[in-house]
Amino acid sequence: MWRRIFRSRRPKPRAGRAPPAVTTPARTTATRPVLPLVAIRDRFHRFVLGVADSHASEPGAAELATLRQLELLGSHFDMHSLPRLPTVLPQLLRALRNDNTGGGELARLIGRDPLMVGEIMRVTGSVHYRAAQPITSLQQAVVLLGQDGLRRVLTQHVMKPILQAHAGAFGHAAGERLWHHAERCAHACAWLGRHNHSDAFEAYLAGIVCHAGDGAVIRLLDRTGLADDVEPPSPGFLAGCAALAAQLSLQVAQHWELPRRVIDALAERQLPPTPTASPLGNALAVADLLAMAQLLAEHERLAEDPDLSQGWPEVFAPNLVARCQQDLRRNFSGA
Repeated sequence: MWRRIFRSRRPKPRAGRAPPAVTTPARTTATRPVLPLVAIRDRFHRFVLGVADSHASEPGAAELATLRQLELLGSHFDMHSLPRLPTVLPQLLRALRNDNTGGGELARLIGRDPLMVGEIMRVTGSVHYRAAQPITSLQQAVVLLGQDGLRRVLTQHVMKPILQAHAGAFGHAAGERLWHHAERCAHACAWLGRHNHSDAFEAYLAGIVCHAGDGAVIRLLDRTGLADDVEPPSPGFLAGCAALAAQLSLQVAQHWELPRRVIDALAERQLPPTPTASPLGNALAVADLLAMAQLLAEHERLAEDPDLSQGWPEVFAPNLVARCQQDLRRNFSGA
């Protein structure tokens, strides 16, 4: 579908003008190259959509008209068309915020949702969690996972199908890539959140849902009926789509009644991190870029693995960001 909407052929070079050369930054033995953050965002969106690079910089008339149409469709987006969250999830989230909640109480709540039960039993039966004795009850599985493991399993169980389904049947690859980013973003956000006093679970949840609106924009874009001969989208057009997706992600979080600090962080994500922003907002904004860079590096969409440690010195020390990047590579490079 995306090859049809954004034909991946490159435009022919004009007579007497050589096409722009793709240059690879020189690498020294001491440092890794620094790629502009805006370029990382643009490459990430092209990777998700499976579209080629563009020689244009600003959106043309047709793209501006499409953006206006997308904004109109987005303003009438029906939140009730989203997959429903399990009715027991809000109670579970509240219970998981209390360290004194016992395994029996958690098992009783989870037992009200058969799909959650199946997912937890599947995970605890995997090689990673396999215990010396077989797990024969839900309460045993809950105790084996622990509260942190349970939070993550439940979050993934709820969000993964939503991110993948939103992109539609023609956007299966986009849904997979959005989920892979969500995993890395949640991991990085929780890692950074531990160092700026954010709640660990809220940080993980914010990272998981921060691109929940992207799939909806993909579906809206399909409805615009762009002509077959449209060239790859300009960076300005993709930036406009990303801004709309961020707004929809915020509306999705509000519709699902996620924790207030998560909603505030999503509202701040599109802004540069500053000392006056919330700790979770800063952690999410940085984690979003780190996850994009990590995913692009894994798929060899970057000439080099970029060093982003100097990107936000006013909110995160460079050595802290470098350690977070190292942790992402350690946990996901072999994914």
